[in-house]
Amino acid sequence: MHNSRGGEYEERYQFTWPDKKKSILLANAPINKTLRPCREESVDFDNTENLYIEGDNLEVLKLLQETYLGKIKMIYIDPPYNTGNDFVYEDDFAQSTDEYFTSNGQFDDEGNRLVKNLESNGRFHTDWLNMIYPRLRLAKDLLSEDGVIFISIDDKEIENLKKICGEIYGNSNFVAIINWKGRGGRQDSKYYAAVHEYILVYAKNITYFQAGEEIKSGDVYPKYDEKKNRFYKTQLLRKWGSNSRREDRPNLFYPIIAPDGSKVYPMISNRSNNNKNSSEFGRWRHSADTMKKNIKEGRVEFIKQKNGLWVAYEKIFAPLEGEEATKKYITWIEETNDGATVLKSLFGNIVFDYSKSPILIKKFLKMANTTTDDIILDFFSGSATTAHAVMQLNAEEAKNHTGGGIGHRKFIMVQIPEPCDEKSEAYRAGYKNICEIGKERICRAGKKIKEETGANIDIGFRVLKCDSSNMKDVYYSPAEFEVTLFDEAVDNIKEDRTAEDLLIQVMLDLGVLLSSKIEKKEIGGKKVFNVAEGFLIACFDENVTEETIKEIAKQKPYYFVMRDSSMANDSVAANFEQIFATYSPSTVRKVL
Repeated sequence: MHNSRGGEYEERYQFTWPDKKKSILLANAPINKTLRPCREESVDFDNTENLYIEGDNLEVLKLLQETYLGKIKMIYIDPPYNTGNDFVYEDDFAQSTDEYFTSNGQFDDEGNRLVKNLESNGRFHTDWLNMIYPRLRLAKDLLSEDGVIFISIDDKEIENLKKICGEIYGNSNFVAIINWKGRGGRQDSKYYAAVHEYILVYAKNITYFQAGEEIKSGDVYPKYDEKKNRFYKTQLLRKWGSNSRREDRPNLFYPIIAPDGSKVYPMISNRSNNNKNSSEFGRWRHSADTMKKNIKEGRVEFIKQKNGLWVAYEKIFAPLEGEEATKKYITWIEETNDGATVLKSLFGNIVFDYSKSPILIKKFLKMANTTTDDIILDFFSGSATTAHAVMQLNAEEAKNHTGGGIGHRKFIMVQIPEPCDEKSEAYRAGYKNICEIGKERICRAGKKIKEETGANIDIGFRVLKCDSSNMKDVYYSPAEFEVTLFDEAVDNIKEDRTAEDLLIQVMLDLGVLLSSKIEKKEIGGKKVFNVAEGFLIACFDENVTEETIKEIAKQKPYYFVMRDSSMANDSVAANFEQIFATYSPSTVRKVL
């Protein structure tokens, strides 16, 4: 084959596998599902800001897109390691339940399919890649601009996972590969005892990512230069400390050119304008000639801050031994893997295999620079170690500080209710599925943390379960809401759905955080939900009168939602618009 210039087409590098295109489409395919609240399994439902969501994480991630787009500061996941024994989610629902069951599939309590990805399967790697790819694509959209994802993995899929993350997150947003060493070797090691695992770290946008606590073993080179094929770390090119003013070394004050062509000066404060007339002058570390040479050789990194100003950093590359960098990864040796020990102390026995260390996850929370009010997501929640770590760090901060809103991180745990093996310790202890273990672990860990620290932190969680839409045979979308639908008399809501079911679905569709405070009030004899202090008001009762609507309009909510069958009579429907036009014309009115 030849191109228009007569030469042969050049082959380009790409990472692909069977059904990759299908996997991409799967991430974008719409679903007719919702989340339903479960008060009886929740803890402090009305006040907590933590969420525990049961269901297939692919579906849940799709449901969270509207509400949590760009709002998650950190994601940690510990997905199935593809050892040949782990169950992975089967996303092809073409077969009927009976057909699938006869082909050795398994189901959880909700009918979700779970499949053992055996090494004898010719699609061993393919099936795992098709499982993880759409989930990571959806996860990226949930991260904030300064957000970061940590992914635990072993040596079977580390290379494939890094290629996937490079494609989804971009190679420039690679932060680090962390080597984590627990105590002893893995039980599934086949030839040599594998005493470590990896944690792959990617930023949503490396420009805005601010690393927190560093975990070091000798020197750390967390970044990677694709062109030089070498790892490096950075330091400010502006001199700090003693002898750092312009007048100390006038010859080291000069402009350098940023990627957008603007001039960058060595300012003492990064908040100052980069202009030569500023009063906050500093100096560079190197002469103009050396700086010019370093920029040409790719040894200078420019990072644009949120305020639009450029900051220049010097790249310090890992030392070379022959042609190979001696420091390929951040290495952190964790001598005590307390995951199993912590679970045993909480439950009295081991109810979950391979639970991660809360100390490890707590370190990640610090490395990600999470702070008060940040949201932490784990969509392979397992025994809920991430929730445990969030509560522990919150408590430590609350105990050591007073005021200032310290210790208010919020967690979202997502877990498919995978059945416990009937021969397992967990099943004998009365736990039918992993979700039951996770929820109980949060309860016990939260209580213990409060007792030991005395910290006043949020240890509750609001349980939500993935289920079919509340609507009858329609795909529910805010774009489909029209005030004219009030004229329709047919009730399009399933009979078994409660008012609270409808409220959660409305919150999902309108982008209202699912952790928002929900207050129940009575107006004109009707039950009304007040969400996020009047941001959303909803009423799903029957026979709603003009009096009730008028009182709601007077509260001037941003959104008001009700059922199309709720109007008491035609007069109420006719006057509805006029009531809001009089008392709260800016309120957005929606109808189910």
